[in-house]
Formats: sequence, C-alpha cells, structure tokens
Amino acid sequence: MEGDAIDELLAVPGVRLGTVSAGVKTPGRKDLVLLEIADGATCVGVFTQNAFCAAPVTVAKQRLNETGISPRYLLVNTGNANAGTGEAGIEAATACTAAVADRARVLPAAVLPFSTGVIGEPLPVETICSAIPQVFEALSENGWAEAAQGILTTDTRPKGVSRTFSVNGEKFVVTGIAKGAGMIRPNMATMLAFLATDVVVERHLLQDLLAQAVAMSFNRITVDGDTSTNDACVLVATGETGTPTIGDPEEPQYCALRDALCEVCVALAQALIRDGEGASKFVTIDVNGGYGEQECLDVAYTIAHSPLVKTALFAADPNWGRLLAAIGRAGVPELDVDRVDVFINNILIAQGGSRAATYTEELGEAAMAPQDITIRIELNRGESGATVWTTDFSYDYVRINAEYRT
Repeated sequence: MEGDAIDELLAVPGVRLGTVSAGVKTPGRKDLVLLEIADGATCVGVFTQNAFCAAPVTVAKQRLNETGISPRYLLVNTGNANAGTGEAGIEAATACTAAVADRARVLPAAVLPFSTGVIGEPLPVETICSAIPQVFEALSENGWAEAAQGILTTDTRPKGVSRTFSVNGEKFVVTGIAKGAGMIRPNMATMLAFLATDVVVERHLLQDLLAQAVAMSFNRITVDGDTSTNDACVLVATGETGTPTIGDPEEPQYCALRDALCEVCVALAQALIRDGEGASKFVTIDVNGGYGEQECLDVAYTIAHSPLVKTALFAADPNWGRLLAAIGRAGVPELDVDRVDVFINNILIAQGGSRAATYTEELGEAAMAPQDITIRIELNRGESGATVWTTDFSYDYVRINAEYRT
C-alpha cells in the first residue's frame, strides 16, 4: 500500500549505527544492527507486557532500569527471537552483549540486547559474536537507513522517519526506525522501535515523553491482536546540542520535542499497519461519543480484531451487520444500541442502530473500495473518543503465518 513512512533519515549527533549480515537465519541477509550512543546520553524504554517476554527483554529491562548504568550500545538481531528459551536464552543474550562490551571496553550492563524472529529456537551466539568486529567497523552516523532495513523480519519494506523542530532559533532533530508486520498489538510500543534526538532531557521527563508518544501511536495499532514476546521501544536523548537540560514540562523546548516525537511515532505506527502481513487495506477506526476513552477503545479494538469484519474489509463487502455485532459485544455497559450510528468513509450505513434510510448497497460498495478506509462509530452517549489503526485479513496473511518457520 502507498503512504509508507520512509523519508530522508537525518543523522542524530551522538548516535552511530552499523548493520551487517551475520547469517542468524538467512545467509546474506542483513540481520545484525548495532547502535552506539554517546557517553552521557539519556536512554529510556518501554517493553512488552507479555508474561512470556523474551530473554533480551528481561536483560534489557533489568540493565536499563535497575543498574544505574547509562546504555552505550544497543545490539539488535533478527531471524531469532530468543524467546521461550529459558535460562539458556538469558545466557545467550548476555554472551552476545559481553562480546560488544569487550570490543568497546565498556561495562556489560552498558549494552542492551534486542531480538526478533522465530520463537523457541536457541540463539546462535557464535554466529552473532563472530560478526561483532564487522558491525563495529560499519558504524556511521548516517547508518539509519541501513539499520531500518536490518531490523526487518516479515516486513516488506523499512520504516523510518525524521522530523526537525526549532526553538529560539536553534534547530533540533528526532529520527526513528521501527519494524513489525505481524503479531502486532503492542500494548506498550511495537515489536521494535528505536528513536533518538539531540536535545538533553532529564530522565524522568524523557520517560514521560516516550509514554505520551507511545500512548497515541504504537498503542493504537493492531494487525491481529497478538502481543509479541519481544516488543521494545527505546528513546535516546544525546544532549549533543550543548543546550541546557530540559527539566520542566512547561518549557517551550519540551513541548516542541513532544510534538515532534509524537509525529514521528504516529508516522511509524501507521507505516507498520500499511505493511501489515498480507494487508490490502489501511483502516482507521474512529469511535466517538463515549462516556470515557476506554470504552471507545474497547469498541474500536473489538471491531479491529473481528475476523468477520477484517475478511469483509478484504472482500470490500459492506457487511455492516458485522460491525453492529462487534459494537454490541465490546462490553460497553448499558449501551443504547438505538443511538448508535455507523459510517464507512463518511457514508451513513446504520443510523439509530439499524440500516440508514439513505443507504444503498451501491453506496456501501463504493465506500469499501478504496485502500484507505475510515470506519466511524458514533455512540452518542458522551464526549470521549479514540482512534485505532488496523488492517484487513487476506489470503496472504494466512499464507505468511502458515509458512513462517519454513
């Protein structure tokens, strides 16, 4: 589908990236990425809520949040998730990061591991470690585009976004890359996302910034309702601009950074949906008129996760009864179905809980034909609203996931 978020990826002072082919799963495919972070930078992250979190998630969370040591390197491999691997997986993640630490002469806790790929397979430690010298040699401040390619699994194209912003005549940058096409309902961030800016921000404010950006972007997308074992989103603030540290959320620089970061995250999140496994439709679900945001999200996600709705979207079939059924089982307390209106691409499909008098099948088919579709639900019971982005379900989604390990 058109509209992917890939543009000129701007260097972020204080960050270098290297990408090489280690042969983790597929010989010749670039599958190992190293991000080098300037000494003194601030780093925060959010991770999967899946109880079966992968070994690298366990190690990265512990090192980031409990050691008090600022990360200097992020090591990312594709082709193997190192999930469902028990204590051996922890040892494997630790061994790979130790190889980076030895090469860079930093503490092991200053290296964070990230993995994505097949679950339940042992991580090929020797294969990865043997490529560590080459990935160091590949480090470049202009390595963002190659890194965006190197973190992919079933994705068909890379996702990367840069935005600049100015405060008091000084120019700053935010650059981010992300991957993910299936097993996508992040419930924190996305399968993998790495973001960086050249401003300097106090750590607790940087964590708040990331939480805000994630809440309106990566936590509003779903391909199939499955939360990955390996989800991670990391934000680095290098402080290489030399400007004073942002310590107050009321500061103009904080607000400008927040807006730029949110813009980058939304663009990346939407790009993940456009590249969803087998996707032929980019679907926006707007739910308005709820008593609170949560019930609007409940309705939106129930629609987004309905296989009947998603297959109708793939067929461009305006089977609006499936939408009503999804709304009705979303768990909204005391929902008055006689007040619910449903629109598809601004065509009124159902009004007051039943077929709209102005609706025709021809109008419905025309509304379902485009690649970009907006389903708008008006609950007409309150002032809250929420938006979720999703895909259809196609034959290719089934094929891709049926053949994933072959």
